[in-house]
Amino acid sequence: MKLYFLCTGNSCRSQMAEGFAKADYPTVEVASAGTHPTTVNPLAQVVMAEVGIDLSSHHAKALDPVYFAQADVIVTLCGDARDHCPVIPASARHLHWDLADPAQATGSRAEQLTVFRRVRDQIKARVAELKTVVPIEA
Repeated sequence: MKLYFLCTGNSCRSQMAEGFAKADYPTVEVASAGTHPTTVNPLAQVVMAEVGIDLSSHHAKALDPVYFAQADVIVTLCGDARDHCPVIPASARHLHWDLADPAQATGSRAEQLTVFRRVRDQIKARVAELKTVVPIEA
């Protein structure tokens, strides 16, 4: 089973989803990418560390056409990724989670962290629910 998380920059949402999926589903091959990769957002690293998931070695990656073509489940985490990713292979299951981009949060660091935590928790819940939607063995 190959699971692929896609967003625009591969800096926050898809990185967090990859981290949770790797922790929740150790027998599943998990990857993430961005349609326009940037760098992993330091605040994403902070909020994931708070729940015991280390993203410090992660880096933003561009969409890998080979992995994309072989993926069993492709999850887009924003409208931009959904609109700009290649045609989903017929053999893959596509899920779309339209989540707010925490990197767009404004205000103090504490206010930004609040937004990152809210999105992190939404992603955590959706990743945990994946096994009820697609045939994933934990």
